[in-house]
Amino acid sequence: MKFQIKHECRGRIRVQMCQPRMTLEQADLLENWLQALPQVERAAVHERTRCAIIEYKAGRRELLRSLHGFSYQDRALAELSHIHSSRALNRAYEEKLVGMVVFKAVQSLLFPTSLRAACTILKAVPYLLRAVSCLLRRKLHVEVLDGLSIGVSILRRDFSTAGSVMFLLGLGELLEEWTHKKSVDDLARSMSLNIDRVWRKTEEGEFLVPLHQVQAGDRIAVRMGSMIPLDGTVLDGEVMVNQASLTGESIPVPKRPGSPIYAGTVVEEGECVLSVTAQSGGSRYDKIVAMIEESEKLKSAAESRAASLADKLVPYTLAGSALVYLLTRNVTRALSVLMVDFSCALKLSMPLSVLSAMGEASQSRITVKGGKYLEAVARADTIVFDKTGTLTYAAPTVVQVVPFGGHDETDMLRLAACLEEHFPHSMANAVVQAAKDRGLYHEELHSRVEYLVAHGIASAVDGERVIIGSAHFVFEDEGCIIPAQEQAAFDALPRQYSHLYLAIDGVLAAVICIADPVRAEAAQVVGALRQLGVSKIVMLTGDSQRTAAAIASQVGADAFQAEVLPEDKARFVQQEREQGRTVIMIGDGINDAPALSAADVGVAISDGAAIAREIADITIAADDLYELVKLRILSQNLMGRIQTNYRFVISFNGGLIALGSLGILAPATSAMLHNLSTLGLSLHSMTRLLPVKQAKSTQKTAALSRAFVSFGQE
Repeated sequence: MKFQIKHECRGRIRVQMCQPRMTLEQADLLENWLQALPQVERAAVHERTRCAIIEYKAGRRELLRSLHGFSYQDRALAELSHIHSSRALNRAYEEKLVGMVVFKAVQSLLFPTSLRAACTILKAVPYLLRAVSCLLRRKLHVEVLDGLSIGVSILRRDFSTAGSVMFLLGLGELLEEWTHKKSVDDLARSMSLNIDRVWRKTEEGEFLVPLHQVQAGDRIAVRMGSMIPLDGTVLDGEVMVNQASLTGESIPVPKRPGSPIYAGTVVEEGECVLSVTAQSGGSRYDKIVAMIEESEKLKSAAESRAASLADKLVPYTLAGSALVYLLTRNVTRALSVLMVDFSCALKLSMPLSVLSAMGEASQSRITVKGGKYLEAVARADTIVFDKTGTLTYAAPTVVQVVPFGGHDETDMLRLAACLEEHFPHSMANAVVQAAKDRGLYHEELHSRVEYLVAHGIASAVDGERVIIGSAHFVFEDEGCIIPAQEQAAFDALPRQYSHLYLAIDGVLAAVICIADPVRAEAAQVVGALRQLGVSKIVMLTGDSQRTAAAIASQVGADAFQAEVLPEDKARFVQQEREQGRTVIMIGDGINDAPALSAADVGVAISDGAAIAREIADITIAADDLYELVKLRILSQNLMGRIQTNYRFVISFNGGLIALGSLGILAPATSAMLHNLSTLGLSLHSMTRLLPVKQAKSTQKTAALSRAFVSFGQE
């Protein structure tokens, strides 16, 4: 592809593509491709100017060489073509907004008075019908006030006031709908499948293949703890599937041969082979969008209170208008009161604040599944951390393989990787990566593999039972023994590492030593959370007492519990809640799922087990625990903004009502100030809650402009 460099500074470059025009699909494809490059940190493509703004870490020459070789027709881009963006959504609403403003200007400047009046009456019909519908249902909602104020203005032949009121109401509704759909769209994309490879089953065996190569009719193997990658039908095996994200069912559902199974659901127990009925595409995305739009999880308690208060204030506004008329016998003053209500601003600004906060969280690689979880994060006083993959790095590494019983070190690592690759977890990934780094090819020699939660894996190779897992699983549950004359070697195992034990036919065959270093930022994050009002920070782990004590001391946890099982973690969280504490649980593994579900807010690490991400209420990026600090600040700032909005609505609209009742403000002026204040409050509710980094040199006015036009995309 030909392009021109328009601007460049250290780590950032803006290039313009040499093509006559760029379609929305081409812009999405180019942006997705750029973001997939290893040296690119952030990329944004603007289809109108045909420009791409790229922030990169290093390798400028390689970046430009890759960009020069880019082609929209490249078949390798097929797996990126299904990644959704909100580009088309923004374009549609931008056109609606421009069309509405242009039509209003043309109507005001060019239409004769009689035609303007006719247009006003025609536009008023839907508002009047909604008001009548509310009255017939014996409900006094904001629609009654809107219809009454517009109807009275028309009866007084004040078509200018009626038209202005309807224009501002329509503009507010459009902005609310735009922001809601944009936030839902961002949330749905962040919740979409993050699966790039699957196990395809053929007559020759199982093969790991890219997801986009799977066709309808192919057979896919899925095991416990994994997410279903595609819609299909179960051919073989029986599984228990958590499909709460699609159906709302609170308990796992059994799936047997012949049962339909859906992309995005998670296998909690068992394993199966499914026949694919739908290729990778938008089906999962569309289901998530529908789920979010219908879910009451989007409603925080603050939003519910705002909606309830807004409806409760409607009768008082009507009564105030009637009282002013009775006291003054002045229709103009009564109409000035009627033009102002509290409900419009309350109903509009509160959901916009919450949805905008969720969108801002998504930009910071934080997925929030509902507004009520942000509210819970803001008031939380207890945080419970899992250790492995959470306070420690999610990518531990194998530092040593100690063979026993005369076995070869290389053969044992190959065998361990063969078993562990079927059940991805941080320590399993370390074993698989170590085998890959040593160039070890591991054939599928074992029979069916069985995963035992919080214990390990069992299978059979050449008729011998092979197990790998924790010391408790290998030596206590399975009763394995240490080879004779090798107790001294076992006792000399380096104690600073975590250990995976591999046993063959009841005898220890190898110990894999894995470095599990504490995250560099863990101690600072714990300290920052404590400064933000978290009074109790606890670490739970299945590791030994010695390892747990060392890690807890390094990160500064208030307390810890070691050698706990999944049910122990959930029980601890429940006990804390019963004591009146608001608990956040943070984990990444299958064994964390019960505790994540039991907490007020479950937070999962993005590269953790699929079932943990599915059950969790919030997901954060895997590479930086500072996202927790961002989340806490964002949530607290959101609640502060909501309280500020309450105070502003009550004081400003109360002032308008007082001035209108005294005859100082005309009805048209009251309506204009009220609707403009509502719009201004709504726009303010859509601005950033987190401080803009100075390093980015982003001014506040530019941020507000982006929030209004494209909500932070550019």
